[in-house]
Amino acid sequence: MKKTYFIWLAIHFIVWTSAYFELPSKLSEIQIASICVFYIILFVVPIFASKPKLQAVLFCIQVLSTISIFYPVDNVFNSYVVLIQALVIAEAVFYLSRFPSVMVISTQLGSAVLLLLEADLSTSIFIWYGLTYMLIVIALLYYQAIHRREVDGRRKNDALLDEYRRMKRQLITEEEQARQDERNMIGHEIHDSVGHKLTALIMQFEAFRLSAVDIDEKKITMLKELAEESLAETRTAVKSLKQREVGGLQGIIRLIRKLEIESFMKINFTVKHGAFAASLTGEQSFAIYRAVQEALTNIMKHGATREAQVIFESPGGSIFRFEVINRSSTNPFFQEGYGLRAMRDRIEKVGGSLEINQDERQFVISGTIRLIERSGAND
Repeated sequence: MKKTYFIWLAIHFIVWTSAYFELPSKLSEIQIASICVFYIILFVVPIFASKPKLQAVLFCIQVLSTISIFYPVDNVFNSYVVLIQALVIAEAVFYLSRFPSVMVISTQLGSAVLLLLEADLSTSIFIWYGLTYMLIVIALLYYQAIHRREVDGRRKNDALLDEYRRMKRQLITEEEQARQDERNMIGHEIHDSVGHKLTALIMQFEAFRLSAVDIDEKKITMLKELAEESLAETRTAVKSLKQREVGGLQGIIRLIRKLEIESFMKINFTVKHGAFAASLTGEQSFAIYRAVQEALTNIMKHGATREAQVIFESPGGSIFRFEVINRSSTNPFFQEGYGLRAMRDRIEKVGGSLEINQDERQFVISGTIRLIERSGAND
């Protein structure tokens, strides 16, 4: 609204500057008062944007004031009145609906006919001005029809887009719920079948150990401990299956998709060679997920732009490195808050380090985690 208003103001300034040289050298008091009224209305019209009827009345007063300003003196017609009246009805067509703008156009056409009749014009010039007025009016009404159709189409598109986003969020929620239900079902099956059988096996080992001789007791004890470890690992797996929030690289991809859909963030996600094949533990993977989540949330809340770049890489397969970059200017009052400190502590607990850097162009959070040796993992 502000931008279009200043455009209208600039056009009026250009046209009135040219029309001023065609006015009489000595203006009457009525002409000066009419010019003042015209410009007062020009500046106050945007204030009544929520009252179209009042705006229509003000536009009509503007049109009528042009009669006093450009009334033919010595039957000389000032052709710039055509441009000024065209500007007034163009504003009316732009800001008002069909009926109020037609009221302004009718007032303008009546004042134009009065000015043309009072001027000493030949028939051909009179017809030429009349056709000019009619073509301007037709063009403006056609523009209004197209503009209203475009506004209605944009409104419908926005409604469809909102509905699409709502359905997309609902679909994501249903997918997550279905996935969680499936994970819960698998967890229950593991718990009811494998867990119960391992428990029964441990009880049988204990009963057999009590009746076994000393030679076999060590082997039975070792087998019992192995079964107990298997039962503990099974319970840990079942517990992780029942967790609703999924971390790691898969969780980060889902997080990025969610932020782009719901928060209108633009995220450039780059995975360099070796990142997906990196041998991250569950704790390391979840720590990376939390760090990226916190960084993107901070960008969404405090960043100068809603654009971010996320980079994953594993150079040489010995370390895993991630970066979250937000292009923004330097903030001299920046301090690490609770979220960033918690992020640093979480990364350090899994054997990594976190760096936070900012310069005149960007704000960067980068983390490095040392990976477990593959050979050691296989031994």
